[in-house]
Amino acid sequence: MPKTRHILHPIGVGLAGSCFLFVLYISVVSLAESPQHAIEFFCQDRWIVIPITLGFGVQTGLYFILKKRLFIPISNLGPSGALTGTSGATSTIAMVACCAHHVTDVLPILGLTTIATFLAQYRTTFMLVGLGVTLVGIAVILVILFKEWRKAIHSASINSTMEMV
Repeated sequence: MPKTRHILHPIGVGLAGSCFLFVLYISVVSLAESPQHAIEFFCQDRWIVIPITLGFGVQTGLYFILKKRLFIPISNLGPSGALTGTSGATSTIAMVACCAHHVTDVLPILGLTTIATFLAQYRTTFMLVGLGVTLVGIAVILVILFKEWRKAIHSASINSTMEMV
């Protein structure tokens, strides 16, 4: 398979991850309020929503490289899978927290009003935490990729030295 096709797979997966998270955000806010409200919220919070969705896409693409062992042989995936799932969940909850109190207006029997109000009050904090977890996930995956790349180079140099002897 040509190398250009190899690079297109993680890029496609990353774009799909970003799109999925963004569509989920818009869908939940639209269901809780209205599509117009979702667009207003996005415009208001775009300074954090865009980095979260793009960061999640980057993390998803990098995780795909690790999981499929593209470009370098990888022996250890480390905590990359758990971090990818955690950052996606954290980011989604944070982005949806802004409207959670509207959902509980219809469900007072469940007693979720206090939790939803808390989430709505601290939604920016949760969004920043979600972005932070995403950035940590990207850093962890990059460290794993770099270590595995160095191992591959080291083992290739040892093998070529052995062949010369």
